[in-house]
Amino acid sequence: MAEGERQPPPDSAEETPPATQNFIIPKKEIHTVPDMGKWKRSQAIEKLVALLNTLDRWIDETPPEDQPSRFGNKAYRTWYAKLDEEAENLVATVVPTHLAAAVPEVAVYLKESVGNSTRIDYGTGHEAAFAAFLCCLCKIGVLRVDDQIAIVFKVFNRYLEVMRKLQKTYRMEPAGSQGVWGLDDFQFLPFIWGSSQLIDHPYLEPRHFVDEKAVNENHKDYMFLECILFITEMKTGPFAEHSNQLWNISAVPSWSKVNQGLIRMYKAECLEKFPVIQHFKFGSLLPIQPVTSC
Repeated sequence: MAEGERQPPPDSAEETPPATQNFIIPKKEIHTVPDMGKWKRSQAIEKLVALLNTLDRWIDETPPEDQPSRFGNKAYRTWYAKLDEEAENLVATVVPTHLAAAVPEVAVYLKESVGNSTRIDYGTGHEAAFAAFLCCLCKIGVLRVDDQIAIVFKVFNRYLEVMRKLQKTYRMEPAGSQGVWGLDDFQFLPFIWGSSQLIDHPYLEPRHFVDEKAVNENHKDYMFLECILFITEMKTGPFAEHSNQLWNISAVPSWSKVNQGLIRMYKAECLEKFPVIQHFKFGSLLPIQPVTSC
């Protein structure tokens, strides 16, 4: 993605900068006390990316096992056990010490966001848990409203990359997939945020996301198109057959209408579905509101 694709440089003092790097004279950026917000926000975002980089590295350190079953590689359980053990320590690297009491609660959403270790599956409920993880960090002040672009295009995009690697490496099953009648086997939120990114685009229209050339040329800059590329890499056959819902959406005249429709669809198909929400955890930061009678 344009805003979120760059990763922090490797931690190596001996690394030689590329020959084409442009250098500048360093200058002061923190002129007043309110300017400290720039520094603090960037630190939180980078710490979250570093956390996700750790999860990525653990995948490399936990190769899939040889087993008769094609799907649901059991090495995922080893990977997940490491996260289960280290989740609070990882979250503590992001949360300042004066908010340490929140770490155990926030860490639950991180553990819930990467799939189910018993079934070795992943779906929109797990994706929702990561959104809840980010929401909790917003509620305790680690992330702020001004971070919203970086939250989506840097942090959430890095999360997507790690989840796709998990799905491919351990051949995870889609949790609660509706097959050809669902929007996507694994994700939903990047289609909402990705379509909002494309609103009022000068030349890319919804009809273009089923055009292989348009996707290949633009997927690095647009979250929605990156989702489409991943689908085409994972599935075979005509797009209209394996992704019928998306095929129908490509006929919608504008990205704003696509975005509005996807928000309604997410509410109906994810947030209001018992099979999804029955697994969601509630706490002090995200309490469940009891229904009161009139």
